[in-house]
Amino acid sequence: MACLPPNRSRETAVARKHKLLVANDVTHDPGDRDWLRPMALQAKVVLGCPFDAVAEVGYYHGEEVKTCLEAGITPYIARPVTSANQKLGLFSKDDFTYDGAIDTYQCPAGAQLTFRFATVELGRHIRSDATSACKACPLKPQCTRNKGGRRLTRWVDAHLLEAMEQRVRRRPEVMRQRKQLVEHPFGTMKRWWDAGYFFMRGLEKVRTECSLTVLACNLRRVLNLVEMPRLLAALG
Repeated sequence: MACLPPNRSRETAVARKHKLLVANDVTHDPGDRDWLRPMALQAKVVLGCPFDAVAEVGYYHGEEVKTCLEAGITPYIARPVTSANQKLGLFSKDDFTYDGAIDTYQCPAGAQLTFRFATVELGRHIRSDATSACKACPLKPQCTRNKGGRRLTRWVDAHLLEAMEQRVRRRPEVMRQRKQLVEHPFGTMKRWWDAGYFFMRGLEKVRTECSLTVLACNLRRVLNLVEMPRLLAALG
């Protein structure tokens, strides 16, 4: 299992078995949602085998999850709560029941939402479902403010995210382990070694500085795992 941290500048992956950093990078990106795939694929090159990639909610991105699965990497990321309707006190998408056998949603009032049209948003193929029952539905004030009724959208590969949600629910312990694994190296580097900021300037130079710090952290960890003569022999 490799774990990814919540961090806006440094990206790393930590292997659970020996708690070694197996991948790292530095980015200007303000968030982590596009970094699951790069870090997971980089870790796979080092580990040389399929593994579970456990990341915090900031890495939740459907296309990234799909790419990892295609590469034999099994992601574990909790689903974020992003429903605007829920914040307004209205029914959220979770209040609708999806039937995979007939590929339709059923609303809280029991009406079936059927396919209306398909589109592409930010490169993702999305379908839109709705029902004419909204016009006379007594629950409409609790469901939507749209005069035309409630409409639900669904990514064509949404089943991958639903399967991941089930994995996270079945194994809540892996999410707790993630915090223990990834926060420890960061705590060591940023607090104990006073490496909470970079001395270099320019992305490539900062990446080199970060890689050297990660290397030092791994060497320190290896010394706790094997004796010095064995380490020197392995280094040639």
